[in-house]
Amino acid sequence: MRYRLTCLTPVLAGDGRKLSPIDYMVWKDHVNVLDQRRIFRLLAKGPRLDGYLQQLKRAEKLDFASWGGFAQNFADRRIPFEHGSAASYWERSPAENLHIPTFAAGPQGPYLPGSALRGALRMGLVFAGLKEGSLEKAAAQLQGDRPGRRPGEVFEDRIVGSGGASRMRAVSVADSDPVSPAVMKIYLLRVASLAARSRAEGVELAWKLSAKGSVSGARPQESTPLFAEMASPGAVFEGGWAESGFLRRPEILKALNWRDPVAHGAFFDAANRYASALLESQKRYAEIAGLERVRQELDHLAERLAAIEPSTRRCLLCLGWGAGLLAHVAWLKTEEPAYRKMMEQARLLRSPYHGFPFPKTRRIVFLEDRPATLPGWALLEVD
Repeated sequence: MRYRLTCLTPVLAGDGRKLSPIDYMVWKDHVNVLDQRRIFRLLAKGPRLDGYLQQLKRAEKLDFASWGGFAQNFADRRIPFEHGSAASYWERSPAENLHIPTFAAGPQGPYLPGSALRGALRMGLVFAGLKEGSLEKAAAQLQGDRPGRRPGEVFEDRIVGSGGASRMRAVSVADSDPVSPAVMKIYLLRVASLAARSRAEGVELAWKLSAKGSVSGARPQESTPLFAEMASPGAVFEGGWAESGFLRRPEILKALNWRDPVAHGAFFDAANRYASALLESQKRYAEIAGLERVRQELDHLAERLAAIEPSTRRCLLCLGWGAGLLAHVAWLKTEEPAYRKMMEQARLLRSPYHGFPFPKTRRIVFLEDRPATLPGWALLEVD
């Protein structure tokens, strides 16, 4: 069996690596990733190697006037910006904001790690297995002189299983085949936030600055830009998918204490239920923030989800970098008093007014220099 993941919005499934500002140069609206080994071999033949090494040691960015020829002739990769305006924001940004997260890649090119898919499927399974009252039981573990450090772990183990009894063993998801680097672009993102106006007027959109503070929602160009290498919408990743027949045998189910066999249907149904709840939460945020274009894109995603038939091997997933807290937690009803109390006890929530959304920030992908969509959404199909 094979899976096919189609990106619906820009997606970044990284491996923890970033490009520092001395690893690349920006030239002609492209990020030119330098082949440093080749450059060292070239400069070792003449007197310029010491000067280059000194600049690498001291500089925050490479001096284009001195070394710009390397961007033209010694680039290992050339990754285009999504829009020409991103290059101008890059030029004005301090070096600490120019470390670019990169897509997972091997010697043959970028690929989608199977762990990214498994993590998204696991989150849907946990979401679908939670019941009313689960949050109150988790909150109770935070009470007393020695509160539990991981109150949700008990529920995850009960729903998914732990160790050899984990239901995730029922499927094996391989890393995808390498894809063409041409599907990758450097996208500009900014962090949307919500600022309190007054108790009567509620909240308004703001855009975060890197150190502290924010700027008005009407002036996103003054906020701190983020840059990331992401797979463009329409990019397709394919890889191996296997389901264990051994774990469906009655005696094995009994030994593992599983009530029913676990197959793709359970994973896909749970993932779609989770995607539906997550989209509703994100749409509420877009409405509060007044991000109309983002709201329209979320409506389109909801329409794609509604068109998926329950019996088919298709589901909508939110995965990877930039997806935010809500894509990595199973409890999405963040407005409930018990949840907010837990967040306050963990010192994660400091909302000044009742009804203030949590979390109050979202990473927003800008397309053509306008806030357009949320990262990480993709369609998974298995055949």
